[in-house]
Amino acid sequence: MDLRKLKTLIDLVSDSNVSELEITEAEGKVRIVKGVGLAPVQHAVTAPLASALAMTPTPSPLPTESSPATVPPVVVHQVKSPMVGTFYRSAAPGAKSFVEIGDNIKAGQTICIIEAMKILNEIESDKSGIVSQIHCENGQAVEYGQPLFAIE
Repeated sequence: MDLRKLKTLIDLVSDSNVSELEITEAEGKVRIVKGVGLAPVQHAVTAPLASALAMTPTPSPLPTESSPATVPPVVVHQVKSPMVGTFYRSAAPGAKSFVEIGDNIKAGQTICIIEAMKILNEIESDKSGIVSQIHCENGQAVEYGQPLFAIE
């Protein structure tokens, strides 16, 4: 791959919402990763691990055989972005957010909007439960598969 083509690809990635690009050609394989886009992904991956570590029970002075069985594990479901776009928590600037942390939501309920190519796409919850985390800020660019909400 010639340097002009490589520079063009780097410029395209840096000027767009794309955080990673991989191209395979006969001459070889090129992978371009934008450093700015990695921080939210790493944060989203470490957040469930941190909450899982915080929920690990500390050993009691008198351990009993029934102690581990009495603490049911908390199952956290991640609602992920179905597309690349801009994340919005409400239908209009200044309007009330669709959901807040602690809200009890039902499957099929609109929880946010993702704007892609000037089209506003309502994103619905695929699971009923309680919103325990909101991973994105209003107006933030999101990638396909990026966690948006955690539902318990």
